[in-house]
Amino acid sequence: MKGKIGLVVGLGAGYVLGTRAGRERYEQIKTQWLKLWHADPVQRQVSKAQDYAKAQAAAVPGALIRGAIGLVSRVSDPNVPERTPAVPRHMPEVTPDAAKKTAEE
Repeated sequence: MKGKIGLVVGLGAGYVLGTRAGRERYEQIKTQWLKLWHADPVQRQVSKAQDYAKAQAAAVPGALIRGAIGLVSRVSDPNVPERTPAVPRHMPEVTPDAAKKTAEE
């Protein structure tokens, strides 16, 4: 029983002391981070990234519409035969011989 009480007291003391030191260190890190974040070179790069993201976001609706129109036209065209899902070009076709060869190696 004494061991359990000592453990609880030790954990409590460690928690109290650790949180005080932890909070001070957190405040130091936060202060340094804010100094860095508000520095002019960082804010210039942030501004560039925001401008780039806005420019790219403007192109998204057009690309989605073009893709949807193309998809609908392919699906609704009765002259287009049903296709199996495409395999990416970088993936080699797996044949039974290739599977055996790989298993033997």
